[in-house]
This record gives sequence, C-alpha cells and structure tokens, in this order.
Amino acid sequence: MIVVTGATGNVGRPLVEALLAKGQEVTAVSRGEAEFPPGVAHRTADLGEPETLAAAFAGADKLFLLTRDHEIDIAPVLAAAEEAGIGRVVLLSSERAATRPSPEVQVYDNALTASDLEWTILRPGGFASNALLWSDSIRKERSMTAPFGDVGLPLIDPRDIAEVAAAVLTEEGHDCRIYMLSGPELMSPRGQAAAIGAAIGEPVAFTEQTREEAYEQFLAFWPAEVVEGSLEVMGSPSAAEQRISPEVERLLGRPATTFAAWAERNAAAFR
Repeated sequence: MIVVTGATGNVGRPLVEALLAKGQEVTAVSRGEAEFPPGVAHRTADLGEPETLAAAFAGADKLFLLTRDHEIDIAPVLAAAEEAGIGRVVLLSSERAATRPSPEVQVYDNALTASDLEWTILRPGGFASNALLWSDSIRKERSMTAPFGDVGLPLIDPRDIAEVAAAVLTEEGHDCRIYMLSGPELMSPRGQAAAIGAAIGEPVAFTEQTREEAYEQFLAFWPAEVVEGSLEVMGSPSAAEQRISPEVERLLGRPATTFAAWAERNAAAFR
C-alpha cells in the first residue's frame, strides 16, 4: 500500500488518481476531511503531530512525502514511517535544494538521505498552477499583474510531477536517485497571460508589478521565506533554473506538458 501525504493538493490529488489507475492500494492523508475516489482510504493526520501518523501509515510499504512547512521536524515523520514498516519514501522537494542550497531548503532532503529508508527525491521548478493566483483578476477584469514580465522559466504542470511520482513509486530502478523536473519550454508571465487568454478565448491584459508589490501579494499565499526564494528565482534565474530537463519525457515516455495545454485544461478557473 502507498501512503500519499498532501493528498488534497495540486500534486497529491492527481497522484492518488494516477496510482489508482495503476491498480495500487492507496491511503490519502490530509489535515482535514476530504473526498476521494472510491477505493481510496482516507486518514486525517498532521506531519507536525507525529502521534497522528501511526494510523495513517499502518499497513503501508511506500510513502509519498510532501510538505512545504520547513518548520516541521521531519525526523519523527521518518521514524514513524520506519516503525510502520514503510521501506521506501519519495520526497517532493524543490529545485532550489540544488540551485540555491541552504540548510533551510535542504533540511528534508538531508534527513531522508541520511536515513535507512530507500529514497527518491523529486526536485521540480515553478508550478504552472501558480497562475491560479491570478484567476480572480482574470475572471473579473481580464487582467493580471506579475513581476519580471519577460523573464522565462520552464514551468511544470503539477500533473506531470504526479505521474512521475506514480512511476517512481511503482517501478524499479529509482532508489537513491534525484530527479530535476521541468516543463518543456521557457514561459514568462507575459506569455502566461497570452496563453490563458487563448485558452478562454478573450485577451488578458498584462501589467508588470514591482518586486515589492509582488512580495506583498504573494505573502497572502506563501510563507515569507518561500516568497523571498521564489522572487529571487523569478527575477534572476540561474542557468540551472532555466534549464529544460529531459526527465519528465524520459520517465513517462511522452513530452512534458506545455503551459498552454495546462491553461486549456484549467480554463474554467479563469472564465
């Protein structure tokens, strides 16, 4: 059985669906109540409260570990996994663990690689789904504002991350591997506005923000350290952060999803 933490999110939910499609037994873990497809066991638990994890991990042999809260001590989570009989962990990390390493960014990667568990680490870049931050202004005004309007990054569809995770969790040959994941093209905020406009059949006006304006806006959604790090990558990406990785296509046997395709699939959120 495979346990999926963060199971209600942009990666966790499609991962649950992908594992079901592969005929896997799945336990979906979230902090609150949630609905999942028939056949999925759901457990409420909090990675920050290790005493809640025993029931969530019971009977599992693999774990997909996802948390954006770097305040959580991951050691008790890994200990609970081992105690439950889980032998393999796939961690959703961040490309920043490689491109902008720091103790804070690398804390989970280091804890996992130092453990006795079998492991694989996924390090994606920016998510295409971050464009949903602009859904309200696009719906109401057909406009979006963002900083660094012409700086392109290889944004990745979270569904691609989920499908890679499903492959890694169910196939052999991924132990002690770290995969850098990206989309297939560089996409700027201005380009995102154009792609969303094409998806909904109406033009979306783009206005460039200052860095300070973007910082205040993003604080409503992400912790300050995540905002700061994200703005650094968005505004001054390194060559590694603009590199288009071949791993999605290599692991899935198909090209990575374009931002335009992501926007078409999610057009209802912007109409």
